[in-house]
Amino acid sequence: MFEPTDQARVFALAPGVDFPLALVQGLRARMIGRPPDAMARVELIVNTTRMARRIRAVFDDGPAMLLPRMRLLSDVSDPVALARLPAPVPPLRRRLELIGLVSRLLESQPDLAPRASLFDLADSLATLMDEMQDEGVSPDTIAALDVSDESGHWQRAQQFFNIVQHYFDGATEAPDVNAFRRLALEKRLAEWRHNPPAHPVILAGSTGSRGGTNRLMRAVARLPQGALVLPGFDFDTPDAVWSGLTDALSGEDHPQFRFAKLMNDLGLGPRDVIRWTDDMPPAPERNRLISLALRPAPVTDQWREEGPRLPDLAGATDGLTLLEAASPRDEATAIALRLRKAAEDGITAALITPDRMLTRQVTAALDRWEIFPDDSAGIPLQLSPPGRFLRHVAELFTSDLTAEALLTVLKHPLTHSAEARGPHLRATRELELHIRRQSWPYPRAEQIAGWGAAETLTEWTDWLIAAFFVDRTPQKRPLADWVDAHLATAEAIAGGPGSELWKEAAGRKTRAVVDRLASEAAHGTTLDARDYADLFAAILSREELRDRDAPHPKILIWGTLEARVMGADLLILGGLNEGSWPELPGADPWLNRRMRHQAGLLVPERRIGLAAHDFQQAVAAQDVWITRALKTADAETIPSRWVNRLMNLMNGLPDQGGPAALAAMRARGAHWLALGRELERPAPVSPVPRPSPAPPVAARPSRLSVTEIKTLIRDPFAVYARRVLRLSPLNPLQRAPDALLRGTLVHDVLEGFVRDSTTDPDGLSAEVLMARASQILGDPLIVPFPAARHLWQARLARVARWFCDTERARQTAARPARFEIMGQAEIPALGFTLRGKADRIDLDDHGGAHLYDYKTGSAPSKKEQRFFDKQLLLEAAMVERGAFRDFAPAHVAQATFIALNPAGEVPAPLDEVTPTQVWAEFEALMTAWADPARGYTARAALLKETDISDYDHLSRFGEWDVIDTPTRDVLT
Repeated sequence: MFEPTDQARVFALAPGVDFPLALVQGLRARMIGRPPDAMARVELIVNTTRMARRIRAVFDDGPAMLLPRMRLLSDVSDPVALARLPAPVPPLRRRLELIGLVSRLLESQPDLAPRASLFDLADSLATLMDEMQDEGVSPDTIAALDVSDESGHWQRAQQFFNIVQHYFDGATEAPDVNAFRRLALEKRLAEWRHNPPAHPVILAGSTGSRGGTNRLMRAVARLPQGALVLPGFDFDTPDAVWSGLTDALSGEDHPQFRFAKLMNDLGLGPRDVIRWTDDMPPAPERNRLISLALRPAPVTDQWREEGPRLPDLAGATDGLTLLEAASPRDEATAIALRLRKAAEDGITAALITPDRMLTRQVTAALDRWEIFPDDSAGIPLQLSPPGRFLRHVAELFTSDLTAEALLTVLKHPLTHSAEARGPHLRATRELELHIRRQSWPYPRAEQIAGWGAAETLTEWTDWLIAAFFVDRTPQKRPLADWVDAHLATAEAIAGGPGSELWKEAAGRKTRAVVDRLASEAAHGTTLDARDYADLFAAILSREELRDRDAPHPKILIWGTLEARVMGADLLILGGLNEGSWPELPGADPWLNRRMRHQAGLLVPERRIGLAAHDFQQAVAAQDVWITRALKTADAETIPSRWVNRLMNLMNGLPDQGGPAALAAMRARGAHWLALGRELERPAPVSPVPRPSPAPPVAARPSRLSVTEIKTLIRDPFAVYARRVLRLSPLNPLQRAPDALLRGTLVHDVLEGFVRDSTTDPDGLSAEVLMARASQILGDPLIVPFPAARHLWQARLARVARWFCDTERARQTAARPARFEIMGQAEIPALGFTLRGKADRIDLDDHGGAHLYDYKTGSAPSKKEQRFFDKQLLLEAAMVERGAFRDFAPAHVAQATFIALNPAGEVPAPLDEVTPTQVWAEFEALMTAWADPARGYTARAALLKETDISDYDHLSRFGEWDVIDTPTRDVLT
């Protein structure tokens, strides 16, 4: 197939050339005049499964013929030789073993690293071990590094290296996957040295970025009938630039660095690399422009020398669009619109980006047109329905069952999916409403059982209690025990063997991962519940799921590596910002950049160089979009270094039309951004006026409580919504330790304390008060919030002595007679009833009533009580009108708020207005509300503009302001 030669045989294709298509065309051209079985003797090694599929598809589109034997880079070893090697250890087992080793090291030396970093340390250590195996770097090489400047850090790192030393010895430990591949590759290379194959061996599509791949490429290039076909080789790079790409520390981030290193290893120069075919890139002038823009930083002065020799840039960038969106959402919308147009036109379009958030946004935007792109990466398994479900179940073991966690799992589509899903959802809804009404932040089994008995849902609540109230012992358990308990709980919640948990592609893939974890669990260590939940989530996050039902065959989403596959009419290079493409190098807790270079490991810039090569290949296609967001999360972004260089170079070449060409690229992008803004523009909706509904008198409330009178004065619309429309606010599911709960419980503490003090005066002491507070505020079943229990008791302790001192004075003036007494008073002419509950009423020796109301918050001032907060004044008027059954004091002596804060006692202004006058004003107020023309105005007189009403969303506050005139709406 190839003419004999003494030097390595290397071919290449330029950026922009459809690599799989040109590769197949070159193979066919070299088979002309040869027997039909000659193609079948060719051994073709490619780098990815997608590349292999594309090559096969190109062969299928041509005439019938025998195909070459295709292999992946990871599968080049001889099966017979592989059988003689020890079986490799599964990657999961090695990860679990490392977690155990790191865990024990951290337990013995806690100062090395925090426990929370256990899994990150184990993963990064495993990644380093894999890289050492692939690059052929031994632990001895690492130990011999010059660490004079990093002695403190190095001593800590050496502790971790020591615990994995035995994995490199090879005598007692079975090899891991990377070590196995290295051993298998060494056997294949040794076999080739002694008995080189006579048939053609072609390695195509790889850049040789890893040590093992580089060794294989060098061996293939020197075989008698071996050859390399390099993708995206820049034939426009001058020899002087090639000769400067030798130092990894300075040149690794250049797109052609790996090829320069390979040529140097093979003893070749750039002119020794032959074009595989005569195919030219779609835009040769653009290739020259990109090649010059991406020159290594030390020689960018060549822009001035070579830039003027470039052709007219308008033609070079004719198929190039630059889209600079204001936000990632705008970027995704514009991309989705272009992909939609491509689907309409029947052309193949691919979005290429490493930004998975952008791909999800584009996928969501395409969903409005029912276009489902073929995403090569799929979705992380942890985000699939079974993955989310199992992670929620794992969290149940980590802490006490909260209402939020309970309802989250109960509402999951896989819960109770075996049968009776409809009744399950109904019962879940009723339970949620009950939990909200009763404010159960931590539902207990006996509470749920009692509710189930009352609602005749005993069978369902029995299932719930058995499934959800799992063992939450804080002790550590072996990993195998955790997996068994986790699976048993998950299947019980899902509804048993007939559930949907393990069905469909997502369920089957998740089951395979869980089974693999169960089979390797014996190699794990003991963990607590938190560590197990984190470990399980980490294992799921490493798996991808591709399960699109009938994805669109021509709308594709690729990773950057797949830019080499080409085959699309339109390429959209998305997310081209620094930190996204290229991604920032990850932090290495073990070796810095200089130490990696000394050891022969890959420096962090390698990923940038590979990403640059992917960009150079993709941007050379016929029709290309370059997209980026100017801001993300309200922060300015920095253009990708390659885009920045391209724009700077074009702006510096006015004689070649660079600025005009760049403006034309932006104009093409601006057109699609404008379409996106039109698509996202909401339909015009006129703001509503400030509401003031006036329902018929018969529909207006005929009963209100004394506390609602304040609301009626300050925010009448809230009374209308609650009493006329009968819309009650929904309590939060996970009730926080708020002021309402604190006030209710402190009332209970003070009532019991004062009641007991009437029979035991010696008990009127701060110590007794705090003992009672401890029984209520300190009870975990009543206040299931540890911080709130301590804080509330501490607040009460600050005023306990003051309260006892003033309570003695109060009981000297009058004796407690009634606690929490209900009463009601009527206005017969209006058919209206006022209800009220007095916290406490004392009687003095003259039959005078002393009304008290406890306030854990701020007590209203006298002025507020006079015009707005009339609670105590109305209760005083009700007392004098005999509104409290079996309790008829002669008169009201005083009414006082007892504020448990520095305000102390705040009396009601009975010296300014008598109870009789209060009632007369109240009758006048309610008579006014009996006027059919009077509307319930929203936010009529709130104390502060920042006050929040429960019904602001219903009144659409924000579309109107408090200075707007209310619009009365007479209802019939």
